[in-house]
Amino acid sequence: MKNIITQISRVFVGVLFIISGLIKLNDPVGFSYKLAEYFGETVLNLPFFIPFALAIAVFIVIFETVLGVMLLVGYKPKFTVWSLLLMIVFFTFLTFYSAYFNKVTDCGCFGDALKLTPWESFTKDVVLLFFILILAFNIRFIKPFAGRKLTNGLVYLSIFACCFMGYWVLNHLPLKDFRAYKVGTNIQQGMAYPANIKPKDPIITFIYKVNGVDTKFDYKAVMDGKIPANAVYVDRIDEIDKTGYIPPIHDFTMEKDGADHKDELLLEPKLLVFVTYDLSKSNAGGMKQLEKLHQEAKAKGYRVIAMTASGETEIAGAKKQYGQTFDYYFCDGTTLKTIERANPSIVVIQKGTITQKAHYNDIAKLNL
Repeated sequence: MKNIITQISRVFVGVLFIISGLIKLNDPVGFSYKLAEYFGETVLNLPFFIPFALAIAVFIVIFETVLGVMLLVGYKPKFTVWSLLLMIVFFTFLTFYSAYFNKVTDCGCFGDALKLTPWESFTKDVVLLFFILILAFNIRFIKPFAGRKLTNGLVYLSIFACCFMGYWVLNHLPLKDFRAYKVGTNIQQGMAYPANIKPKDPIITFIYKVNGVDTKFDYKAVMDGKIPANAVYVDRIDEIDKTGYIPPIHDFTMEKDGADHKDELLLEPKLLVFVTYDLSKSNAGGMKQLEKLHQEAKAKGYRVIAMTASGETEIAGAKKQYGQTFDYYFCDGTTLKTIERANPSIVVIQKGTITQKAHYNDIAKLNL
């Protein structure tokens, strides 16, 4: 009976770790954003880890996936089970802390494929902890399902496959896009409310550190440029809509000169958008290609713009450095990071519908 329970637990835990790992490996940049949230002052207060969030994210998701494979094939049972146990204990504590103090609204356990509330994330980890404890107390029943060479080969193959997948999606785009801005999405429809729900204006609050103190500013103050010059951005808080419903796309803007131009721009039959959430972190090689693409697209009848969360000084510097002649429009950085992972990236929109998305490494593959 113990052997049967152990094997059931082995399959359940192994498969779940593989699925969870592969979903995050499909989009390690998105997972790194979530880790950066945890490393921030509001949760772990380990800001020195934030610059390494992407490298840590890639390591975690590969390790998670390979551990699942190791468990299923029976490779080094003691190392595998104890690694799983340490990992799940840490994440159980993290999700409990986050849920109890309402620090992070989504753990990112399954990327954008499946959104879990903080308490759902904690419950999931408790269930996994229960099954991993069964494995820990019954390690003797975990045996390789095949010979040593085949078992080792499968583990090494999984490591290679995960590393290659990670390399590929970091240099191109996620293999499967689970986000609200995937190809085929109509942005206007994504912002719409069902007929039976009356929308309410969201209350948006920005937090900036001013002279070492976290200070709150409303949306209008930020748009009017009333943030002190020495202020450092910390966080943005969106009050949950009082209707209980939040559209999949709810914070999309195309602002320039104090006005939101999205209603006008999303009617364009041919709109090419360069997305770069932070110009100070944009890839120089990618930025150098944008002006040439701008001219080629304009010759084919496209209206070309860029979207960024950077300020006017950074925009002026980028335009001068890379010889750019297109206009930049403002949009919240979190939204831009959701639209696309590469910085910069290219999005083709036809009358509000996203028809193509490309990493700056794949500009030649665009069909304009």
